[in-house]
Amino acid sequence: MPADVAVSVVVLVGIVALSYVTRRLSTRALADTGVSEYAAEFVSTFQLCCCAHELKVLSEVGRIDPRLALTFTYLITVIHGFTFNGAIGNPTGVLECAYRSRLTRGRAFRRIACEFAAAAASRAAVPLIWGVGLSGIHVRHKLHDFQCISPVHAPLPQAAAVEFACAFAVQTVITYTRSIGGRSHVHAVAAIITTVVYAGGGVTGAVFNPAVAFSTQFPCSGNSFLEYSLVYWLGPIMGMMSSVLLFDKVQRKSSLHVTKETKKRT
Repeated sequence: MPADVAVSVVVLVGIVALSYVTRRLSTRALADTGVSEYAAEFVSTFQLCCCAHELKVLSEVGRIDPRLALTFTYLITVIHGFTFNGAIGNPTGVLECAYRSRLTRGRAFRRIACEFAAAAASRAAVPLIWGVGLSGIHVRHKLHDFQCISPVHAPLPQAAAVEFACAFAVQTVITYTRSIGGRSHVHAVAAIITTVVYAGGGVTGAVFNPAVAFSTQFPCSGNSFLEYSLVYWLGPIMGMMSSVLLFDKVQRKSSLHVTKETKKRT
């Protein structure tokens, strides 16, 4: 493994480790205050966004082999799944929980606010890490003043459709594997995320997470805030809701069919 890539791996491990310790300590310290879930949401989303920044600079500046980049995507997604400890890290996931009444509107709103606050914090923190110049990749990125160009490489409707499809696919797998739980669920979600990153990464970056997109994609030049919002906020939200509504419809039909069969037998 090249030295620069090894440094990025160390940075990723450091981010996850620091976030893990902070999440555990804050959860214990705030256990009786009613805000521990928001602290966990903030820290987990911060972890997710910082890792996304590092993986992005590895691909765009480091030009690492795409297969290695996908391997990192899979592994870091698995790590997120095992360390988030109840946090969601995605506004679309919070909206789904609110839709299914797992969260009240107030709790959902506060969780989403924490996610976007963490996204903004990670956007400010990551350049400080890169500014230290730990690797050649970080140094080269610093020489470009941390600027990036638009990751949208298609007309806006097509780009929004890609983010829609990515969110739809990921939400569908999350829904159908949720009952499995444990390691199988985490690995299934990591596998579908890696797949959609491979399929849609060349068009939009395949982010399908409004908070991560706000942190990693919105600062890039080439498109307006409104255009990025259409692609990275509206697309994923519509994709998630379409998957949820379709699943509910299929489930209702299945339940109705079972009920009819039961009545026939009796």
